[in-house]
Amino acid sequence: MNARDLAIVEKYEATVTYLYPILQSFPRRHGALRDSLIGQVMGTVDLLYQAAKSKQPSRLYAADAHLATLRFWLRFACGERLLSHKQHRVALGHISETGAMLGAWIRDAKGNGRSGQ
Repeated sequence: MNARDLAIVEKYEATVTYLYPILQSFPRRHGALRDSLIGQVMGTVDLLYQAAKSKQPSRLYAADAHLATLRFWLRFACGERLLSHKQHRVALGHISETGAMLGAWIRDAKGNGRSGQ
């Protein structure tokens, strides 16, 4: 793995650090949503590492799709008033920074694929 691969994981770590305590405080009656969201947040780390190790564009796209799914569930939690609008906005800011780095990584991977043809 190179420095960029580690940088994206470090950037996403800020998302985990921010969201985890918030998600843990969800009321018990929303336990299924809480557990699912925590799984989504933690699962993204796995996908980022898998993409970094494999260097396969398909893994990059999977990580990008995972971020989109996470955004959906956070929007849903905000609609259910489990997240405040400010918490939602801050979380999306963290995720968008990771997404921007992932988008640049995808563009680089697509460029490298073309040059090899």
